[in-house]
Amino acid sequence: MRRAPPYDRDKALDAATELFWRKGYHATSLKDLEAALGMKPGSIYAAFKSKEALFLACLDRYARRSREALRAQLGRGGSMLAALADHLRAHARQNPGGAEARACMIVKTMLEATPDESRLAAGARTHFEQMRAEFAAAFERARAMGELAPDADPALLAARYQAALTALRVEAHRGAAADELAALAESLAQEVERLRVAPGPARAAAAEAPRAAQPAG
Repeated sequence: MRRAPPYDRDKALDAATELFWRKGYHATSLKDLEAALGMKPGSIYAAFKSKEALFLACLDRYARRSREALRAQLGRGGSMLAALADHLRAHARQNPGGAEARACMIVKTMLEATPDESRLAAGARTHFEQMRAEFAAAFERARAMGELAPDADPALLAARYQAALTALRVEAHRGAAADELAALAESLAQEVERLRVAPGPARAAAAEAPRAAQPAG
């Protein structure tokens, strides 16, 4: 008897993630998964145990990549608020027909999971909260850098930011025109940038000190 060829787990997860993200958990059938992964049902269950386990693995993968993309955006140095604003603008520059123009897979899962699918709902909520924690940490860094007022609440700002990003993704998902999406993203980005406070004397002096120390010419 011929043995099934070994599967590439990363490639299989990429294909399954794309399928689940596009169709949703319920509308994705085993036949759909067979075709997308190029695997027989027995091989799928041997590799991933169940449709639910496969979906959760895809959701984990999607969430991890989302966090990595955010960290890359924020890790370029400079203003935290500018980086957060640019993260919003970037979501309006996605290919209208591409996967990135869809609503967030995590949010879709939270909305679509039924009461009997507690593992799916719990997994999505955990990833949603982890993303919010990433946003809160960015606002905390902005406050530490003096970009935000000392009494600014990073947790509240993170919740507002996540709500704005979710709304932007929904607009992209519904097929908003590119100029409308860009205008909305720009408006939301400017709201973030308007959080910046004017530098106080101490911060201004600290900013000027390195320049003064540089040799002329």
